[in-house]
Amino acid sequence: MADRPPHHVPVLYNAVLSALRPASGCRLVDGTVGAGGHAWGLLEASAPDGELLGLDRDPAALRIAAERLKPFGQRALLRQASFADLRAAIEAVSWDQVDGVLLDLGMSSMQLDDPQRGFSFQQDGPLDMRFDPSAPETAADLVNNLQVGELADLLTRFGEEPRARRVAQAIVAARPITTTRKLADVVARATGYKGGRTHPATRTFQALRIAVNDELEAVEQGLGQAMGCLRPGGRLAVIAFHSLEDRAVKQFMRRESTTCLCPPRQPVCTCGHSASLKEITRSPIRADDDEVRHNPRARSARLRVAERLGMA
Repeated sequence: MADRPPHHVPVLYNAVLSALRPASGCRLVDGTVGAGGHAWGLLEASAPDGELLGLDRDPAALRIAAERLKPFGQRALLRQASFADLRAAIEAVSWDQVDGVLLDLGMSSMQLDDPQRGFSFQQDGPLDMRFDPSAPETAADLVNNLQVGELADLLTRFGEEPRARRVAQAIVAARPITTTRKLADVVARATGYKGGRTHPATRTFQALRIAVNDELEAVEQGLGQAMGCLRPGGRLAVIAFHSLEDRAVKQFMRRESTTCLCPPRQPVCTCGHSASLKEITRSPIRADDDEVRHNPRARSARLRVAERLGMA
């Protein structure tokens, strides 16, 4: 097992390395390189000549990753891109197939900890939530421009908020809302929050972040492109942090590991579908108690792994 990266230990670090099996000469993609923690381990374990392409929509993350991965020289290639454009990113560096793809979904700790990025209601800041700061639409745009019904639908679909209509009405009545703290306070009042372990604004912030960054659509596109870029025997590892993402990953891997998608009672297959993946993890890998103690964010992390079928 490779040594852990300096300064930053990402969630399920050892599990990711075990799942992707980095080795000398391999080509790997980290579709959400973030601060470079997983990438560091994958490059260390694939010495002396394994290569890694790291993608991220956030230029600030890429700057940190570039500094952290500097010891690996030209073995680490970093590009500002979404994993939804994974195929184009691979072709741009003149690669064809790869041996492994990692997608660590959701936001990074450094994004969450920076109040100016607007991802957290724990600190006051502008209501932004964009992974890519050059993207045209912010969370404030959605909060201040959507109608009650549109906002309630967004909170239901992306936040699974059971009180979506009530929260949406309170938000519209309190406009304009331009800061994270004001939005959190509006949601707290609308839900009668009296204190407790989970703040009621958690679901609202999740829903807005997913909508601003079109995350679920990116996940669907990224999964399909990752599968298409894997060589036979290559592996896809995906870390999800909430049920919507994990459900999408589970359904994708289950579907692509099934030979026929026709209704069970149909006597003859007419779908023409054939399995292209083998599920390595029927149930997700979760962080153990020790990791959760050292990194509470790992509590909700779920890792699923699949392997590309075909003749090597």
